[in-house]
Amino acid sequence: MTRLPTLRPREIVSALKRAGFVEQHQKGSHLYLWHPQRNLVTTVAIHGDDLPRPVMKQILKQAGLSEDEFRELL
Repeated sequence: MTRLPTLRPREIVSALKRAGFVEQHQKGSHLYLWHPQRNLVTTVAIHGDDLPRPVMKQILKQAGLSEDEFRELL
């Protein structure tokens, strides 16, 4: 198993949208994505820099995705 790549927030949002998430709303710099079938909400902080790996892992945990499933969506 390889490490997660460092990604920009918009790349993460694009991958989550391919997984079936849709934009629910945005409050400040935080974008809330909702998955209609799983009824899950995931939050992604939209900043200019790459997100740290621990933050990415927390986003994947909220989204109910494994690292391997996420890599396939990239």
